[in-house]
Amino acid sequence: MQIHKVAVIGSGVMGSTIAALLANAGIPSLLLDIVPSKLSAKDEAAGLTLEDPKVRNSIAEGNKSKLIKMNPAPLLVPEFADRIEVGNLSDDLGRLNEVDWVIEVVVERLDIKIDLFQKIAAIVRPGTIVSSNTSGISLKAMVEGLPESFTNYFLGTHFFNPPRYMKLLEIIPGPNTDPEVVKFMVEFGERVLGKGVVMCKDTPNFIANRIGAIGSPVILKEMLRTGLTVEEVDALTGPVMGRPKSASFRTIDLVGLDTFIHSNNNVAEGVPGEKDSFILPEFIHTMLKSGWLGDKTKQGFYKKTKGPQGKVIEVLDINTLTYGPQKKVQFASLDKAKQAKGLPEKLRTLVNGEDVGAEFAWNILKASLLYAATIVKDIAEDITAIDQAMRWGYNWEMGPFELWDALGVKAIADRIQAEGGTVPPLVEELLSKGYTSFYRKTEDGQTAYYSDGNYHQKTVSPYAFSFKQAHKAGKVIMGNAGASLIDLEDGVACLEFHSPNNSIGEDIVTMIQKSLQEVEKNYLGMVIGNQGKNFCVGANLMLILMEAEEENWDQIDVMIRALQDQTMALKYAKKPIVAAPFGMTLGGGAEICLHTHSIQASSETYMGLVEMGVGLIPGGGGTKEMAVRAMDGILPGIQVAPDYFFAKRFEAIAMAQVSTSAEKARQLGYLRDHDRYSMNSEHIILDAKARVIDLARNFRPNLRKKVKIAGPGVRGTLELGLYGMRQGNYISDYDQHMGKKLAYAMTGGDRPAGMLVDEQYLLDLEREAFMSLLGEAKTQDRIRHMLAKGKPLRN
Repeated sequence: MQIHKVAVIGSGVMGSTIAALLANAGIPSLLLDIVPSKLSAKDEAAGLTLEDPKVRNSIAEGNKSKLIKMNPAPLLVPEFADRIEVGNLSDDLGRLNEVDWVIEVVVERLDIKIDLFQKIAAIVRPGTIVSSNTSGISLKAMVEGLPESFTNYFLGTHFFNPPRYMKLLEIIPGPNTDPEVVKFMVEFGERVLGKGVVMCKDTPNFIANRIGAIGSPVILKEMLRTGLTVEEVDALTGPVMGRPKSASFRTIDLVGLDTFIHSNNNVAEGVPGEKDSFILPEFIHTMLKSGWLGDKTKQGFYKKTKGPQGKVIEVLDINTLTYGPQKKVQFASLDKAKQAKGLPEKLRTLVNGEDVGAEFAWNILKASLLYAATIVKDIAEDITAIDQAMRWGYNWEMGPFELWDALGVKAIADRIQAEGGTVPPLVEELLSKGYTSFYRKTEDGQTAYYSDGNYHQKTVSPYAFSFKQAHKAGKVIMGNAGASLIDLEDGVACLEFHSPNNSIGEDIVTMIQKSLQEVEKNYLGMVIGNQGKNFCVGANLMLILMEAEEENWDQIDVMIRALQDQTMALKYAKKPIVAAPFGMTLGGGAEICLHTHSIQASSETYMGLVEMGVGLIPGGGGTKEMAVRAMDGILPGIQVAPDYFFAKRFEAIAMAQVSTSAEKARQLGYLRDHDRYSMNSEHIILDAKARVIDLARNFRPNLRKKVKIAGPGVRGTLELGLYGMRQGNYISDYDQHMGKKLAYAMTGGDRPAGMLVDEQYLLDLEREAFMSLLGEAKTQDRIRHMLAKGKPLRN
């Protein structure tokens, strides 16, 4: 089985964004929708008819065009939209025989789906995989009566919205699905599409939405019972509970009240025995009738307006259904919980408090934990599927059974019984065997989970690597407080950053040097990567500011030289070095990546040389490397002015541009043609390891050579651009001043165009400009502002 081309039927938000996900993964798709029943005013004015192909494809074409404007962007770069071809279900259904996978993403109505699958079954080639993106309609009912040759290749593939960013993919085998098809799609979903795949049973709303659905009705009922406000509920159900910042009501505003109600009702209708649990209060239906759907109507539980001071966010009073200013939330239990370290301690502090906030938090958490433990065997094969689904689909920090363990299974059970509640049979069974947790560590440090009376080792993806596990297994070759060198086996080592925020300080610079020495003696090559929140947010700004305030210029010069020396050591290492960036890869983190032999990034890599935002220029070799790459862009023997190549790279630094994806990083010049990225961020370490092994087979170190400089003419062009931006008030006087310093360093100072110089010459110019700017009061003000506010100051 192979998938080279896909057809997506239904071009609405989910269908078009699934097509975008496929495009990001390099897979072309055919996006089909119905033919419009009447002409739009625009088409009528253009003299078109319903028979014109442009009109017949207009629904799919219109939804495809929206992909470019969506925020957050569903495409890694807008150009990937070219991988999506549009058509319509009347003229192009026959083209389904061209594809390897058909995904149905039409309206959630069983009769429409049945009719569509009957048509699809008559057209597709034997062996074509067909799936439904339904969020909970019975798969068995969709394909009742269709031949086995079709149903053997039919299953559910439920993506979460937005597909580019939401990790969860629920795969639901149909009644006759061939196990090999399921196995292939699990592998494809994880490896090619970058998803966290969870196997589900064919039950209403599957796993994540089934568990998630019970939470909101409980929250609404408890809110009415306790008299809490919208902002109080959101304060109690956000990060302090291990859930996203959007908490409860901001999340409903984000997904849409209508979508929330539909999902709620879907479970209520699918599980009649639980229907009473999903009854929503009257004010919810009043909001729906009023069109207060959330972000898409600009008002829901929160209302966004513009006032004299800018954007104003008001909050709904559910008793009067009027909006008013947000009020500060004050609960002693919440304040104490926020001060606690780690989610388990935060939760224990919160639910054991003595105020109404603690009472509310306990009751809604209890309901979620009881529900998950009661229905686990009905909806999933084991508890791990439920926990993974909630972490990947709802961005919970811990799944329900991980929360049972965090709070203490016996402690929760005892409290529930003391309150007159009933403990689920699964929990009683666990405790009766003398066990105290759903998960535990095995002797070799692996994770085991409880199921059917015993513990079973949790399945681990063969493509994922765990630094946490590597440390426990004694794979550390050497290390210090900021970084460690880890043995990845097969002759490859990995330099792992683990300083606060993975910021670059003396520890990391020292470990780069020591790691290179070790790797060049004893290993095939080295990966540079980690599994922190972000790859690296840059240099330690606080340290730099403190040294500058004390005027320790010699010490700063030594620090910058040391970083430059080590980035150059990476570039000219005798063994292949591959960087594995992900998330925020800024400043010095980007400079380290720029100097490696190859990059194996996560597709979601936000890379940028952002030093201008704090009043500096890149000082760890980034300015030099972008200048060298600009000149390398000019092909030998072709007389092309270097202005264009320099302008692109100069702009990337001068405007502190950060890529919105790995592919955008390539467009900005941070990634080269041979650099690659993985769709699954959990795979980049082992993918980078494979890249090291591949490079090592016939590796030749980079040879040091002189480089051409662009000269004063190009610098004059760049400065003219800066002048124009200043005249248009796009930049400040100080921005222009910094831009001139950057232009001077990038183009080689006052030496003539085309002159050959050592890279060290450009590094010296870069360092001098960095030091000069650091000594200026406005730069120090910018650094202080960034450290205090987390955003740049435009002084």
